[in-house]
Amino acid sequence: MALEAGTEILLVGDQRVIEAELERLGGPVPSLEIVHADQTVGMDEPPITPIRKKRRSSIRICTELVRDQAAQAVVTAGNTGAAMIAAKLIIGTIPGVDRPALAAVFPTRTGRTVVLDVGANVGTRPAQLRQFAVMGHAYAQRLLGTAAPRVGLMSIGEEETKGTDLTRAVFNEMKASGLNFVGNVEGRDVFRGSVDVIVCDGFVGNVILKSAESLASLMASMLREEMGRTWRTRLGYLLARPAFDNLSRRTDYREHGAAPLLGVQGGCFIGHGRSSPRAIESAIRRAVEFVRADLHTHIEEEVAELHEQENRLLKQGMVEEV
Repeated sequence: MALEAGTEILLVGDQRVIEAELERLGGPVPSLEIVHADQTVGMDEPPITPIRKKRRSSIRICTELVRDQAAQAVVTAGNTGAAMIAAKLIIGTIPGVDRPALAAVFPTRTGRTVVLDVGANVGTRPAQLRQFAVMGHAYAQRLLGTAAPRVGLMSIGEEETKGTDLTRAVFNEMKASGLNFVGNVEGRDVFRGSVDVIVCDGFVGNVILKSAESLASLMASMLREEMGRTWRTRLGYLLARPAFDNLSRRTDYREHGAAPLLGVQGGCFIGHGRSSPRAIESAIRRAVEFVRADLHTHIEEEVAELHEQENRLLKQGMVEEV
């Protein structure tokens, strides 16, 4: 794996197992340091496990390394809930952020769209959705290079009267947030490229994420099946293979590797438990980019600006205190 010069990786886990695997793969790696962890948190264990029971687990040690500034980001493909709780309670949240949010990047016809939250918070309040919007704006601007990200609120119709009590409550407040808020968007807008950031609660976002992953897998499987039916389709596939390879790269989750948990004081990237070596490599690259951009500092600054704006609007009676 080729990373930027100066990048060092702390590999946290059972030292004997790691050393044996490195030896099998050709020996020690100069830019890699092993940090021993006595315990692991299983995928089926309660999320609070690294806080209450397994204090020497790998995910807890990872977050302690970031908290103590011995590392700048965590990359994990382990228990998602445990990683989120450890990041929030041990690394700590950015001042002004009530709850961190998981962000996913989706390919579109014109570029990429950031959707958040995709699973960290099932129940949210209007103030938290406004914070998600600010964090998604910072991510799209600083990491994806979108100069003026268009922010949309996920709903069941474009009209501001559509949606749940939550979306209707936050609509007008989003308009006064100072962001480039374009209003409500629908599920079809995730892939159209008509918006750069989509804000929703974690329940809705996780359904979007899992549905999109399942659809992408289904389409790839059906395409392979159809392409292998006759000698003509097999020949056509060979001729069009460069186009299919490019499409695969644009839609493959392994190109992003992991979802960033925005709102904590450092980088935290959480990937699939089934992550491949390629996905882990991509996740590490995203973490390096996150650190290079000093994104959590920019998020802190923009969240502070949001709260200043809210305080001004509170005095004018334009937003509710929540």
